[in-house]
Amino acid sequence: MGATSLAEAAREVLLCGDADEKARLARIVAARWRAGGLVPGATVAMPDRPNRPARPALLLPRDMPRRTFKGERGRVALLHSLAHIELNAIDLAFDLAGRFAGEDMPRAFFDDWVAVGDDEARHFAMLQARLAAHGASYGDLPAHDGLWQAAEETRSDLLARLAVVPMVLEARGLDVTPAMIGRLTGAGDHESARVLETIYTEEKDHVAAGARWFAYLCKRRGEDAEAAFHRLVKRHFRGALKLPFNKPARDEAGLPAGFYEPLAAAALPSGPAKTS
Repeated sequence: MGATSLAEAAREVLLCGDADEKARLARIVAARWRAGGLVPGATVAMPDRPNRPARPALLLPRDMPRRTFKGERGRVALLHSLAHIELNAIDLAFDLAGRFAGEDMPRAFFDDWVAVGDDEARHFAMLQARLAAHGASYGDLPAHDGLWQAAEETRSDLLARLAVVPMVLEARGLDVTPAMIGRLTGAGDHESARVLETIYTEEKDHVAAGARWFAYLCKRRGEDAEAAFHRLVKRHFRGALKLPFNKPARDEAGLPAGFYEPLAAAALPSGPAKTS
């Protein structure tokens, strides 16, 4: 790796088209940043889209096959879908660190997002190992191509990126992961359940970093954080915030209900619910 700045190194991560190598490179970049081997501040042009391996086939979300996640094949499908999310999360973290390298932000901001990218790379490797234990590998199943929309939609506004990626997308992971852990535990796949427990715990820190720096930027810009969050999510997030919410985990991550509950309520039908 010939990069000398964090932005250059982040760009190399995004341009890497091999999934396992991307995760390995992300961890090398994180280690170099922590050791002081990369300088902050320098800016480079970031790619519009990260490079991806030839497999898996990327489909529109509506074209994805329906899966029940039951049985051995279902567990492989679940682990594969999570590996795909984590691979995208590597790119999202390093795109944030590289694309906004020229922003007047404290070094601690970049420390946080490099650490997030390092975590996501480790999560991907852990999920790859669990897929291998089931005789599978990332790329064996199709995956949806909707996750990068969040980066495209917020590429010119750091505040919007923080609102949509950690505070909406990663926060959704806090809502759904406990049920996945329970499903894997009930199926006797305790090793995979432990991997998800690690991911669940560490993603609280990712959401917390998003909420903390969102509040920092709002204060600096003289904006009310809650009102700014509502405005930016309505403008940049495609879809509704889904119920139910894991309020204890979101509280632990520093994301109060006043941020997300009104957005979910606004998406609900105004008329009476249908009964059958």
